Amino acid sequence: MKARHRRFIWIGAGVAVLGAASALVLNAFQSNLVFFFTPTQIAANEVPRNRAFRIGGLVEEKSLARESDGLTVRFVVTDTAASVPVVYKGILPDLFKEGKGVVAQGEIGSDGVFRASEVLAKHDENYMPPAAADAVNKARGTTAAAEKTTKTLQR
Repeated sequence: MKARHRRFIWIGAGVAVLGAASALVLNAFQSNLVFFFTPTQIAANEVPRNRAFRIGGLVEEKSLARESDGLTVRFVVTDTAASVPVVYKGILPDLFKEGKGVVAQGEIGSDGVFRASEVLAKHDENYMPPAAADAVNKARGTTAAAEKTTKTLQR
Protein backbone atom coordinates (compact mmCIF):
# COMPACT_ATOMS: atom_id res chain seq x y z
CA MET A 1 0.00 0.00 0.00
CA LYS A 2 1.33 3.40 -0.90
CA ALA A 3 1.88 6.15 1.68
CA ARG A 4 -0.72 8.24 -0.08
CA HIS A 5 -3.42 5.55 0.38
CA ARG A 6 -2.54 5.11 4.07
CA ARG A 7 -2.87 8.86 4.58
CA PHE A 8 -6.36 8.83 3.03
CA ILE A 9 -7.37 5.91 5.29
CA TRP A 10 -6.14 7.77 8.40
CA ILE A 11 -7.94 10.95 7.35
CA GLY A 12 -11.14 8.99 6.65
CA ALA A 13 -10.90 7.24 10.04
CA GLY A 14 -10.33 10.59 11.76
CA VAL A 15 -13.35 12.14 10.08
CA ALA A 16 -15.50 9.11 11.05
CA VAL A 17 -14.39 9.31 14.72
CA LEU A 18 -15.00 13.05 14.78
CA GLY A 19 -18.47 12.56 13.27
CA ALA A 20 -19.37 9.86 15.81
CA ALA A 21 -18.16 12.04 18.70
CA SER A 22 -20.18 14.99 17.40
CA ALA A 23 -23.30 12.84 17.09
CA LEU A 24 -22.92 11.61 20.68
CA VAL A 25 -22.44 15.14 22.05
CA LEU A 26 -25.44 16.52 20.15
CA ASN A 27 -27.62 13.60 21.28
CA ALA A 28 -26.64 14.15 24.92
CA PHE A 29 -27.28 17.88 24.57
CA GLN A 30 -30.73 17.39 23.07
CA SER A 31 -31.82 14.87 25.71
CA ASN A 32 -30.79 17.29 28.49
CA LEU A 33 -32.42 20.33 26.89
CA VAL A 34 -35.28 21.68 29.02
CA PHE A 35 -37.64 24.33 27.64
CA PHE A 36 -39.61 26.93 29.61
CA PHE A 37 -43.37 27.37 29.18
CA THR A 38 -45.97 29.58 30.81
CA PRO A 39 -49.37 28.46 32.12
CA THR A 40 -50.98 30.20 29.12
CA GLN A 41 -48.88 28.10 26.73
CA ILE A 42 -49.80 24.95 28.66
CA ALA A 43 -53.50 25.83 28.45
CA ALA A 44 -53.06 26.26 24.68
CA ASN A 45 -51.43 22.78 24.44
CA GLU A 46 -48.12 24.17 23.15
CA VAL A 47 -46.07 21.90 25.44
CA PRO A 48 -44.35 18.60 24.65
CA ARG A 49 -45.97 15.41 25.90
CA ASN A 50 -43.88 12.78 27.71
CA ARG A 51 -40.92 15.14 27.97
CA ALA A 52 -39.66 17.26 30.87
CA PHE A 53 -39.98 21.03 30.67
CA ARG A 54 -40.15 23.99 33.05
CA ILE A 55 -43.17 26.01 34.03
CA GLY A 56 -42.92 29.40 35.65
CA GLY A 57 -45.16 32.03 37.13
CA LEU A 58 -46.63 33.00 40.46
CA VAL A 59 -47.90 30.65 43.16
CA GLU A 60 -51.60 31.43 43.38
CA GLU A 61 -52.82 32.73 46.74
CA LYS A 62 -54.57 30.16 48.97
CA SER A 63 -53.69 27.29 46.62
CA LEU A 64 -50.94 25.66 48.71
CA ALA A 65 -52.08 22.36 50.24
CA ARG A 66 -49.93 19.75 51.97
CA GLU A 67 -50.96 16.10 52.03
CA SER A 68 -50.83 13.90 55.11
CA ASP A 69 -47.49 12.26 54.18
CA GLY A 70 -45.76 15.61 54.86
CA LEU A 71 -43.82 15.62 51.58
CA THR A 72 -46.46 15.89 48.88
CA VAL A 73 -47.51 19.45 48.13
CA ARG A 74 -50.17 20.73 45.75
CA PHE A 75 -50.29 24.31 44.50
CA VAL A 76 -51.34 26.30 41.46
CA VAL A 77 -48.97 28.27 39.20
CA THR A 78 -50.48 31.21 37.35
CA ASP A 79 -49.38 33.94 34.97
CA THR A 80 -52.63 35.82 35.80
CA ALA A 81 -54.17 34.70 32.48
CA ALA A 82 -54.16 30.92 33.02
CA SER A 83 -53.44 28.55 35.88
CA VAL A 84 -51.91 25.08 36.11
CA PRO A 85 -52.19 22.75 39.12
CA VAL A 86 -48.84 21.35 40.28
CA VAL A 87 -48.00 18.35 42.46
CA TYR A 88 -44.55 18.06 44.01
CA LYS A 89 -43.18 15.41 46.34
CA GLY A 90 -40.17 16.64 48.26
CA ILE A 91 -38.92 19.48 50.39
CA LEU A 92 -39.79 22.93 49.10
CA PRO A 93 -37.19 25.74 49.05
CA ASP A 94 -37.23 28.06 52.06
CA LEU A 95 -38.27 31.04 49.93
CA PHE A 96 -41.29 29.24 48.43
CA LYS A 97 -44.47 31.20 49.31
CA GLU A 98 -47.90 31.94 47.91
CA GLY A 99 -47.99 34.99 45.69
CA LYS A 100 -44.29 34.71 44.86
CA GLY A 101 -42.44 33.59 41.74
CA VAL A 102 -41.65 29.94 41.14
CA VAL A 103 -40.15 27.73 38.46
CA ALA A 104 -40.93 24.00 38.47
CA GLN A 105 -39.46 21.27 36.29
CA GLY A 106 -41.36 18.11 35.41
CA GLU A 107 -43.98 16.71 33.06
CA ILE A 108 -47.65 17.36 32.46
CA GLY A 109 -49.93 14.41 33.06
CA SER A 110 -52.88 13.34 30.94
CA ASP A 111 -55.15 14.79 33.65
CA GLY A 112 -53.65 18.27 33.15
CA VAL A 113 -51.72 18.25 36.43
CA PHE A 114 -48.05 19.19 36.26
CA ARG A 115 -45.94 16.65 38.18
CA ALA A 116 -42.85 18.51 39.31
CA SER A 117 -39.56 16.76 39.97
CA GLU A 118 -37.86 20.00 41.04
CA VAL A 119 -39.15 23.32 42.41
CA LEU A 120 -37.08 26.51 42.39
CA ALA A 121 -38.05 29.68 44.25
CA LYS A 122 -36.87 33.19 43.65
CA HIS A 123 -33.78 34.30 45.55
CA ASP A 124 -34.96 37.69 46.83
CA GLU A 125 -38.05 39.85 46.82
CA ASN A 126 -37.15 41.66 43.58
CA TYR A 127 -36.33 38.62 41.45
CA MET A 128 -38.47 36.68 39.02
CA PRO A 129 -37.09 34.62 36.13
CA PRO A 130 -37.05 36.88 33.04
CA ALA A 131 -39.27 34.56 31.01
CA ALA A 132 -41.79 34.32 33.86
CA ALA A 133 -41.77 38.10 34.33
CA ASP A 134 -42.36 38.62 30.60
CA ALA A 135 -45.24 36.14 30.66
CA VAL A 136 -46.86 37.85 33.64
CA ASN A 137 -46.42 41.26 32.01
CA LYS A 138 -47.94 40.06 28.73
CA ALA A 139 -50.84 38.45 30.56
CA ARG A 140 -51.52 41.67 32.47
CA GLY A 141 -51.34 43.64 29.24
CA THR A 142 -48.44 45.77 30.45
CA THR A 143 -44.91 46.22 29.23
CA ALA A 144 -41.70 46.25 31.18
CA ALA A 145 -41.14 49.90 30.19
CA ALA A 146 -44.49 50.92 31.67
CA GLU A 147 -43.69 49.14 34.91
CA LYS A 148 -40.27 50.80 35.12
CA THR A 149 -41.92 54.18 34.60
CA THR A 150 -44.44 53.42 37.34
CA LYS A 151 -41.71 52.32 39.75
CA THR A 152 -39.70 55.45 38.95
CA LEU A 153 -42.72 57.70 39.59
CA GLN A 154 -43.47 55.93 42.90
CA ARG A 155 -39.99 56.64 44.22
